[in-house]
Amino acid sequence: MKNYRKKLLCAGLSAVLLLSGCGMSSELASVSDSSHDEPTLVTVWNYYNGQQLKAFDKLVSEFNDTVGNEKGILVESHSLGTVYDLEQSVLDTVNHKVGANEFPNIFAAYVDTVYAVDKLGYVADLKPYLSQEEIDKFVNSYIEEGELSGDGSIKIFPVAKSTEIFMLNKTDWDKFAEATGADINDLKTIEGLIKTAQDYYEWTDSQTPEANDGKAFFGRDAMANYFLIGARQLGTEIFSVEDGKAKLNFDKDVIRKIWDNYYVPFVKGYFAASGKFRSDDIKTGNIIAFTGASSGATFLPDQVTVDDTERYPIEMEAMECPEFEGGEHYAVQQGAGMVVTKTEDEPEEQIEASVEFLKWFTQDERNIQFSLDSGYMPVTKEANNLETIEKDTSLNETDRTFSIVKAAIDTVNHNTLYTTKAFENGKNARSILEYSMSDKAAEDRKTVVENLQKGQTLEQASAEFTGDECFEKWYQETKEALEKLIK
Repeated sequence: MKNYRKKLLCAGLSAVLLLSGCGMSSELASVSDSSHDEPTLVTVWNYYNGQQLKAFDKLVSEFNDTVGNEKGILVESHSLGTVYDLEQSVLDTVNHKVGANEFPNIFAAYVDTVYAVDKLGYVADLKPYLSQEEIDKFVNSYIEEGELSGDGSIKIFPVAKSTEIFMLNKTDWDKFAEATGADINDLKTIEGLIKTAQDYYEWTDSQTPEANDGKAFFGRDAMANYFLIGARQLGTEIFSVEDGKAKLNFDKDVIRKIWDNYYVPFVKGYFAASGKFRSDDIKTGNIIAFTGASSGATFLPDQVTVDDTERYPIEMEAMECPEFEGGEHYAVQQGAGMVVTKTEDEPEEQIEASVEFLKWFTQDERNIQFSLDSGYMPVTKEANNLETIEKDTSLNETDRTFSIVKAAIDTVNHNTLYTTKAFENGKNARSILEYSMSDKAAEDRKTVVENLQKGQTLEQASAEFTGDECFEKWYQETKEALEKLIK
């Protein structure tokens, strides 16, 4: 391990001498001129892309030019693609797969991946490197997520978080509301959302001579979140975990309500999902509202492209997500944290340098900067304040980002944040929630469309999918699949 990192460093120093222009030459030159004979190299694996990666790498460069230069620390950032690509690379490395990369010093990960790596002994406990004052500055639930073992250790360092927000194409909404009297306040509840989606379908259907060609109103990303947060709002925790052992609580009444408020409106055409993400469906005009991660704000469209010849600008508005009527106030907590690795030959200074960078990165002003540039939320209590953000930045109500940041921070402040604790097969169990209902809804919607084309009414076309029998069959199959994973 030491030899690998020395090779990297030597290669970098050689590049400076050769004026290679590899993107790190100025940083390495700066460090090499410092009082430290050999800077401590800290490699970071992340899953940021586009604007998010630019924002992260900008701060890495700033650290290297300032604190890193002063303390003899050089941070090297690597994007490994998507979060799934990153997770696979990490797991390949810890399992010593042929051709796998050497361990990074820091990698971004969600709790299920960290749990698997920690079981193999490769995750450093960061508690000894943080004072209580430093710990207390973070949002409590963000720190608690990193306490995997329940013994007070901290295995995940929060750097940037997200939650879910509700995004509305306000341009097309205004047309709909003016014509029908639709009330935006109805979108505060899931039940109100369903009624609004039906009204939108019927209104758009009435705009054409063809019958049953209404348009979908809503879509959502991350179906697992809908299950988990919906269940919490309705008083149930699907996966309750203690000491790494999970208990399945797949309450039929709760799950039926979740089913009735997604699957049923989907097969009827009130909801839709056609692109990779629901922001893609906004771009094509297939829907005008969706629930998605606040961190996806940088990918929001500013126009609808109907076809090669028709496009028009739109204004997007962010709101807190609809909740089940009368339910408890829960919202999802997501966004990968940073994990510091340890190995048998890992020098102590390596971990210390890694923590030094992470503490610098999460200082309020810097964390706000990254959050605004990337679409993520700050992780400290002080920075999760709209007044602080407005004071320390140029952000104001005229900025498109403002409503997104406000909706995300309001969500954090108005709800109990929730994320599942790590457990054996947790990733696979979550995958069942992600796809079992959504895949079935998409497939059954095709049959409904075929029935409509035969001249059936919408109620006739969807009748076989909206009754008890269809739900019962899906419920039993899904419950059994989860039970096989959770023993």
